[in-house]
Amino acid sequence: MFILALGLTLNTKANLGVSPIISVPYSISQITGLNFGDLTFVVYAIFVVVQIIIHIRLKNHKRIALDILQLPLSLIFTRLLNIFTVYIPTSQNLGIRFIILTFAIICTGIGAAMSLSMQIVPNPGDGIVQALAERFDKSVGIAKNLFDCLNLSITLCISLFIAHQIVGVGIGTVIAVVGVGRVIALFHHIFESKIEYLIVD
Repeated sequence: MFILALGLTLNTKANLGVSPIISVPYSISQITGLNFGDLTFVVYAIFVVVQIIIHIRLKNHKRIALDILQLPLSLIFTRLLNIFTVYIPTSQNLGIRFIILTFAIICTGIGAAMSLSMQIVPNPGDGIVQALAERFDKSVGIAKNLFDCLNLSITLCISLFIAHQIVGVGIGTVIAVVGVGRVIALFHHIFESKIEYLIVD
């Protein structure tokens, strides 16, 4: 959770466009002035509801308890976002910003992959990706890419309709759409069997 929150915050600090998974609450926050962490919590609560619906349809009732447990986890996670936002500085140097973006994508991908692979209570942004992957029988990496594209589309619609300009979306967002999904897929390819062995033991 710590690594994932760090990755998402670094993405905002790169000033190249935020990570797609938080682009919707971030754009609304920038347009309205409402607290970014609080808006992220609201969006995550929606993700949890969607997961519950999916697991009911799949008759996977054991997962519903984990879905509900994501709510208190989300509260802690969104507070971490606010804390990191305050204490991590920004840079105006373009080269440094791309370095920050690279670390952001790596941290976000590893953080998401670890929470999913360890079969603990996932972050709602990762939980909904896993639920969608199960529902449509796709890999987690592909589901992540597709869900990021959906979030990106919603963000563009909101920012253009309300602010009449693109808010929170940039080259960094586009790179993250592909990059985070690929990091998750690579992590699973390298470490999934080892993690499963540790869990079984």
